Amino acid sequence: MKFLLSLLAVTLLTLTGCHGKEGLSPFEVPKEFDLSKNYEITFWAKNDTNKTQTAIYEKAISDFEALYPNITVKLRLYTDYGKIYNDVITNIATNTTPNVCITYPDHIATYLTGTNMVVPLEELFYNENYGFGGSSLRFDSPAAKEIIPQFLEECTFGGHYYAIPYMRSTEACYINKTYVEALGYTLPDELTWDFVWQVSEAAMAQDKDGNYLINGQKVLIPFIYKSTDNMMIQMLRQYQAGYSSEEGEVLLFNDTTKELLLTIADHAKTGAFSTFKISSYPANFLNAGQCIFAIDSTAGATWMGTHAPLCDISPDKLVEFETEVMPIPQFDPQNPRMISQGPSVCVFNKADSQEVLASWLFAQYLLTNDVQIAYSETEGYVPVTSKAQTSFEYQDYLSRCGEDNSQYYDVKIKAAKLLLDHTDHTFVTPVFNGSASLRDASGQMIENTVKSVRRGETIDDGYIQTLYSDMASLYRLDQIGASGNTPASQKADLGKLPPMSVFLLSSLGIAWALILLYVLIRKMKKRKVY
Repeated sequence: MKFLLSLLAVTLLTLTGCHGKEGLSPFEVPKEFDLSKNYEITFWAKNDTNKTQTAIYEKAISDFEALYPNITVKLRLYTDYGKIYNDVITNIATNTTPNVCITYPDHIATYLTGTNMVVPLEELFYNENYGFGGSSLRFDSPAAKEIIPQFLEECTFGGHYYAIPYMRSTEACYINKTYVEALGYTLPDELTWDFVWQVSEAAMAQDKDGNYLINGQKVLIPFIYKSTDNMMIQMLRQYQAGYSSEEGEVLLFNDTTKELLLTIADHAKTGAFSTFKISSYPANFLNAGQCIFAIDSTAGATWMGTHAPLCDISPDKLVEFETEVMPIPQFDPQNPRMISQGPSVCVFNKADSQEVLASWLFAQYLLTNDVQIAYSETEGYVPVTSKAQTSFEYQDYLSRCGEDNSQYYDVKIKAAKLLLDHTDHTFVTPVFNGSASLRDASGQMIENTVKSVRRGETIDDGYIQTLYSDMASLYRLDQIGASGNTPASQKADLGKLPPMSVFLLSSLGIAWALILLYVLIRKMKKRKVY
């Protein structure tokens, strides 16, 4: 009996431990911000090697602290958004998340698995005192209507706004126009996939010594794509094919995806196409005359071109060429579709609502003109507010395209203008718990296909079906959702509990059954005695 009771106690404790903490109470906006108390808030942000961006963060913090001497902001920089995501997930369990975090909506959807962990922001948006353009703010905040609507809508899911946009970018195709024309082609007004594939294959011609005719070198990869998840997602959207539904159904494994992968495999086989993960940064090949079409974020513009200020290769490797910046290739040039991306800012809930309000004030400060314009000028980002975009300072910056190869570097400003001109053609994918995994899977299918081609494997219908199953298993997509386009073997069983939950519930049931059996045996023995 003691053993049975112990088993029951352990099971209950384990169940309690798995459930975790009950979470925080929902955030309520204080009537006033208490300026008499001191607050220390943490701000997690991403930065690569761009010291100018770091300086902008530091200046923004310094200026904000001068306005609010009772708030201290501690900056923690990361080199990768994935590392921020992993650290936040780790810290959710102990309620030690940062106060303010630069992140992506796909990641926030996972953060929401913690009860009241991320603050819904709509009440703060329109708060008379501390919302956008609030009367009690000590800085010139943009009004809610001055935030670009498309960018703000990217931050809403699950019926709430869980973030505010910070910067926005899209993808651009950086082109060695000199080589395109040397091959006998003229760049069209609108870039198409057929054109890119055709020119890339034409560039593969070699002389008897194995040198490529177009560059006289032993190395050439005409077409390199940095972010293959974006590649697959945008191709599917341009075809109006399935990727995912708003409800979180997985639609990725369809016939259009298969045809795209087979086409990519054909061009990988000739060596005309590769990816960043397989070959390295597109900019390095482009600047060395070893690539013709390099697709990367507009935020990476300062690495692209012969005179790129952040060029990563040695000067003796640089090749002189004319760089053209164009939207990504399209299947239907009359209806262009390109992804909208870029960091957003979320605010984490804390036990002290005043601390949360202090965090919101800082997050909102990042949307002021001084921060928005300064940061956007470091890369091909665009400000997320019309207040900043239409300001004299920003318009003057755009008008000085090409004045030098640093602040007014022409490729960088052309990349920014590309997004400004095509904001209405951008889109975002649905956000839900698991959407980040789906995004990873979409790109990994391209990576695996190209790697398999290089290994000499046959890419056919059987290969694609196996790839679908492997991706669904690896990224647990069969636990996210299901659709008519999803193979039956990959459909999610929404009623299926995780193995640990099944074990614990089974243990609990067995423990109760054994206790009941024990009681019945005792009663039977007592009857025999009497």
